[in-house]
Amino acid sequence: MKQSKNAIEALVHKTKGVGMDKAVIYCRVSTKRQTKEGDGLASQATRCREFARYRNLEVVEVFQDSQSGSLIDRPGMQAMLKYLRSHRRDNLTVIIDDLSRLARGVEAHIHLRTAISSVGAKLASPSIEFGEDSDSVLVEHLLASVSQHHRQKNAEQTRNRRRARMLNGYWVHFAPIGYKYASKPGHGKVLVRDEPLASIVAEGLEGYASGRFQIRAEVKRFFEQFPEFPTDAKGEVSNEHVNRILSRVIYAGHIQSDIMNVSLRPAHNEPLISLETFQKIQQRMQEKPKIAARKDLNEDFPLRGAVRCSDCDNPLTACWTKGRSKYYPYYYCFAKGCESYGKAINREKLEGEFVSLLHKLEPSPPLFKVATKMFETWWRYRQAQITQRGQSMVREVRKLDEKIEQLMDRLVEADSQTMVKAYEKRVKQLETDKAVLVEKSGQSMRPMRSFDAALRTALDFISNPHKLWDSGRLCDRRAVLKLAFPGGFQYHRKTGLRTAETPLPFKVLGELMSKKIQMAGH
Repeated sequence: MKQSKNAIEALVHKTKGVGMDKAVIYCRVSTKRQTKEGDGLASQATRCREFARYRNLEVVEVFQDSQSGSLIDRPGMQAMLKYLRSHRRDNLTVIIDDLSRLARGVEAHIHLRTAISSVGAKLASPSIEFGEDSDSVLVEHLLASVSQHHRQKNAEQTRNRRRARMLNGYWVHFAPIGYKYASKPGHGKVLVRDEPLASIVAEGLEGYASGRFQIRAEVKRFFEQFPEFPTDAKGEVSNEHVNRILSRVIYAGHIQSDIMNVSLRPAHNEPLISLETFQKIQQRMQEKPKIAARKDLNEDFPLRGAVRCSDCDNPLTACWTKGRSKYYPYYYCFAKGCESYGKAINREKLEGEFVSLLHKLEPSPPLFKVATKMFETWWRYRQAQITQRGQSMVREVRKLDEKIEQLMDRLVEADSQTMVKAYEKRVKQLETDKAVLVEKSGQSMRPMRSFDAALRTALDFISNPHKLWDSGRLCDRRAVLKLAFPGGFQYHRKTGLRTAETPLPFKVLGELMSKKIQMAGH
C-alpha cells in the first residue's frame, strides 16, 4: 500500500505541468510606501497562486506595480502586455486578486481589458467571474464604476481632512528644509526644528531680508557652504529651491494655501523668522538689487563688486595674471573709454589700504564707552516706545477686523466677478496686515531682551570692524562691506582709496571724536 502511494506521488511529480494551461499574475498597490511598509503585493500573489492551483493553472510570471489605479501606462502593466504579446500562442490567463487591482477607473479598466483580450489572453480572479455575455459585462462595468467611485471618494475625504487640519494650523505636506515631523501629545505629528538646518535656513532668510545677501544667488552660495544642506546631483542648491525657501510663509510660523482655500493663519510650529521679516523678503524679491553681486566672487578677490574705479565709477574686476614664473593677483577697470582702462592695480596695495581704513574706523576705548552709554539710553527709550506701540497696534487690529467684516458683507452682495476678485484680494491683504500686527503686538507684550543680549554683537562689530574681516571667510568679509560700506567705495590706481561714505553708527562716533556733538552733562 505504501509502495503504491509512493509510485502515485512520483508519477504526479513527473507529469506535473504537463498539459496544464499557463497563467501570469498581476499585483498592484497604490504607492511605493506600501511596498516598504505593508505586505499587500505578497498577499495578492499568494491568493492568486492559490486560485491558480484550484483552476489547474501553471504560474509562469508575476508582474507588479506600485502606482495609482487611475493610470494606464504603468511599468509592470506594460511589461506584462509585452510578455503576453510575445507568448500569444500559449493562450495565457491573467490572474488578478480583485477587479480594483487592474484599474480604479472605468476608462482605464476598459482600455486594459481590451489590451489584454487583443493579445489572446483571458482575465480571471478569485473575486469575480469574468464572462462575455451581457450580464457579466454589466456586472464587470458596475464593479469598475464602484471602484472608481471609491478612489474618488477616498481622494475627496483625504483632501477634506488635510484642509481641515490646515484650517487648524497644522502643516500637512512634506517637511520643509529646517523642519522635521515629531509626535506631540494632543496634536499628532507637528513640525519641529531640525538642527543644524533650521539655523542655516534662518540665517539665510534673515540675511536676505536685512540686505546682507543682496540677491538670491548669494543666498544660494551661502547654503552651498554647508555640507549638511541638501543639494542636487550636481552638488548645488538650485535657484528654484532657493525661491521656494524664500517664498514659504511656514518659516514665519504661519500657514496659507490658495489651492486648499486656507487663508493666512498662525501655525503650530516654531517660526524661524518673524512674519514681518517674511514680508520684507517678499518685497525684496520684487526689487532690483542695490549692489550687483557676481558669480565669480571668491576668497581671492573679496573686494570685487564693492570697489569702483574713481575715473568712471564702474566696478573693478579682478583676475590672476601670468608672469614669467608665477601668477599675480590684480584688480582692473575694463570700462571702454576710461583713463584707467586695462591698468593693473596691485591686490595687496588696494586691500592693504582698505584694511587700514577699517582700523581707522575703530573708536578709542573712552569714546566707545561714551557711545555704549548713548546706545543704552536709546535702548531704554525704545523699550518704553515699544510698549506704547503695542497698545496702539491692538487698536489697529480692531479697526482691521471692522474693515474685513465690511468687505465680507460687500463680497456677499457683489454680483460682478471682477468686483468679487477685487474684494477677495483686498480681504487677503488686510488679513496679512492683521497677522503682522498681531504678531508684532504679541512681541511687544513679551519682556524685551536685555541691552547686552540684544546689541552685544553689533557693538562688538563697531568696536572692532576689522576683526570680522580678519576671519578670512568670504561671507564675513562681504558682511563687513555691506555693514560698513553699503554704497561701496572708489579707488584710483595712482592716488589710492577715496573717502567712502560710512553708515550712521560710524558717523556718530566720528562726530563725537571731533567734538561736534556734546554729551549732556559733559
